[in-house]
Amino acid sequence: MEQLPSKELMEEVTRLRRTLHRYPELSGQERQTAGWIKAFLEKHGAGQVTGQLGGHSLAAVYESGKPGPTLLLRADMDALPIQEVNDFDHRSQHDGISHKCGHDGHTAILAGVAACLGREAPPRGRVVLLFQGEEETGQGAEKIIRDPLFQNLVPDAVFALHNLPGFKKHEVVVREGPFASASRGMIIHLKGRSSHAAHPEQGNSPGPVLPSLLQGLIDIPGQRGRFMDFVLLTIIHVRLGEVAFGTNPGEATVMATLRSYLDEDMKVFTGMAEALAGQLAAKYGLEATCRYTEAFPATHNHPEGVRTLLEAARSAGASVTQIDSPFRWSEDFGHFTARFPGALFGLGSGRNHPSLHNNDYDFPDEVIPTGIRFFMAIIRQFFNKNNPV
Repeated sequence: MEQLPSKELMEEVTRLRRTLHRYPELSGQERQTAGWIKAFLEKHGAGQVTGQLGGHSLAAVYESGKPGPTLLLRADMDALPIQEVNDFDHRSQHDGISHKCGHDGHTAILAGVAACLGREAPPRGRVVLLFQGEEETGQGAEKIIRDPLFQNLVPDAVFALHNLPGFKKHEVVVREGPFASASRGMIIHLKGRSSHAAHPEQGNSPGPVLPSLLQGLIDIPGQRGRFMDFVLLTIIHVRLGEVAFGTNPGEATVMATLRSYLDEDMKVFTGMAEALAGQLAAKYGLEATCRYTEAFPATHNHPEGVRTLLEAARSAGASVTQIDSPFRWSEDFGHFTARFPGALFGLGSGRNHPSLHNNDYDFPDEVIPTGIRFFMAIIRQFFNKNNPV
């Protein structure tokens, strides 16, 4: 499995990456993206391709024809609702949508791996390359796992990468245990009773409860004795009534993002936030309802998966950084590592590179061959093991 990307392949993969960047698609809308990927896979000798997997995701299976385990490698392919400010030739052609997390680069890397596997099959077992949509909303991985089609693809181990601005280009970043945080968007709705603004006493506005609710939510992470590790709450939106100067408002909405390194802490965290909202609502005679959106589990790296990454790095001569703390951002690859052994690793995209989700971010094409080579090294190490993960 020493196949490395040729100059010609790298030029083609780079063109694919820039095409994806030029025509980005939001979560759940990745139809054209999937079409381009499928065409690339078929051109480069893909085996069985399963499309419309949990939506627009697709998987290519590379069989060895010999008994053995199944290794799944995953790349995400959805874009973000962010207006691009770059002016290079491959800038986004879709107003208000752009690849500001590097999923175009992740997809191009895995496409390069597909081209290598199309020339040389794995030594035994099979490799599944999964091109996943809807990562940004935290729904894609779970939809795939629940899809009956996935039952034919169940892996023995799973690996994925994410590019990391702030780290040296080509650096492989690993950590055993929690690698990326759990997070979820919490939406608290308070309902009272509206009235004329001239007679606020005839209504019951949620306005007076908002200061206590906001401060109480912000104070929860400070109760360190309630949590085993890091937790964070960020208020992202507050709305009270409508812009109507003759009306005393009867409803309010508070939105916050909750983050934790551990899933166990997230359960405690949400319970405390819900209890606070309920207690304050009862005190002020209001109704409180809580719901959640964009829920991500923590991405937990298994010890054997990290050992495979370190062995792959040694064999590939890659530089490795082992981080002390998990990242605060979230990745829905945690749905996979919650069910299958494996790991998510980082690939440095430059110490001074624009940050993820910044409107001037662009994936650095020069790290694409590094990602391809490292995935191929993971494949070699996985199948060389006497007892694969």
